Amino acid sequence: MKPPFPSSSSSYVLRKARLSPYLFTLLVFIVFVTILYGEDIGCIFGQIDAIPPRPIRTTRKLPFAIGRTPEGCDVFSGRWVRDEANRPLYEESECPYIQPQLTCQEHGRPEKDYQYWRWQPHGCDLPSFNATLMLETLRGKRIMFVGDSLNRGQYVSMVCLLHRLIPENAKSMETFDSLTVFTAKDYNATIEFYWAPFLLESNSDNAVVHRISDRIVRKGSINKHGRNWKGVDILVFNTYLWWMTGLKMKILKGSFDDEEKEIVEIPTEDAYRMAMKSMLRWVKLNMDRKKTRVFFTSMSPSHGKSIDWGGEPGKNCYNETTLIEDPNYWGSDCRKGVMRVIGEVFSRSKFPITFLNITQLSNYRKDAHTSIYKKQWNPLTPEQLANPSSYADCVHWCLPGLQDTWNELLFAKLFYP
Repeated sequence: MKPPFPSSSSSYVLRKARLSPYLFTLLVFIVFVTILYGEDIGCIFGQIDAIPPRPIRTTRKLPFAIGRTPEGCDVFSGRWVRDEANRPLYEESECPYIQPQLTCQEHGRPEKDYQYWRWQPHGCDLPSFNATLMLETLRGKRIMFVGDSLNRGQYVSMVCLLHRLIPENAKSMETFDSLTVFTAKDYNATIEFYWAPFLLESNSDNAVVHRISDRIVRKGSINKHGRNWKGVDILVFNTYLWWMTGLKMKILKGSFDDEEKEIVEIPTEDAYRMAMKSMLRWVKLNMDRKKTRVFFTSMSPSHGKSIDWGGEPGKNCYNETTLIEDPNYWGSDCRKGVMRVIGEVFSRSKFPITFLNITQLSNYRKDAHTSIYKKQWNPLTPEQLANPSSYADCVHWCLPGLQDTWNELLFAKLFYP
């Protein structure tokens, strides 16, 4: 690797530094910032193992913690290992709560290879998911996943990981508009999902009918949804995919009920920053750091362009059954500007937010999407049937599968932060 400057340039800079205390101070500051925010700077320049928010290292014991991740162990950095002896963690047919959009075997996927992969961090191990411990911890409590359909997939995965320990007559799942609640009656515990794809109020808030191309988000509206999150003990947020409609986002000033609406367009990163700040303000005002935990799940990658991994142009995740082996792979759909925003905003948070950096490990999994093996809500045209790539879903993930690993990471960070 070449040094950042040629030797002659280096000596020149040093000579100038001796002459100018201001230049010397500037160089010291740059070195300090590089060390302090190296992960964020790496993200900016494409180092895909960056974790924008600073890792939580505090002498104060976090709620629900029973141990600590070993020093130097980054559970989000590792590799996928085939493990047919211990995967999958449950069978698709054993979990009646999986939506038909995610039941790939039921909808004709001819192989199960995507189910047999286990995430192995470098130099350490993930603690095994302990369903008994999780349920006992949730006794008398609420855990809620808040966000879009990808967070709903993680929610359903959590239900599938736990429900087998609960007698049939002691569990239920009900939906109330934007809120879905799985109840473990003997534990007086609920596992919940709340539909809020932007976290803020938007014109896409209907949990069923939300396919709107002209998306509008209302500024300063976190309480519209936030009032439904109060009293929750463990919150798991996500928001990303719905912001990715272009370089700009429409923001409503005022109310959706106003006869004349004031709508402005701002850069997507600025709009996303607005949402992150609103979320953190809400958390600070409504969550008790001594009793509750808050998690934020990073962007879930899609695999809509096979040229990203050296595949045939015009193709996508359809018919992909192998993993991406390049450890530095980063898909074109994962916008680093958003990662920077998360880093900037979270680094200023006084409430400890646990960041679940699932982006890199999920980037390798072009094999794990639902593709064409899901319920199709509209009849397929002859043109679509002739070209399956045209209707393959390269956003969502089969269950059981990748999102079970997300919950293993959630489990690890909940009990061993």
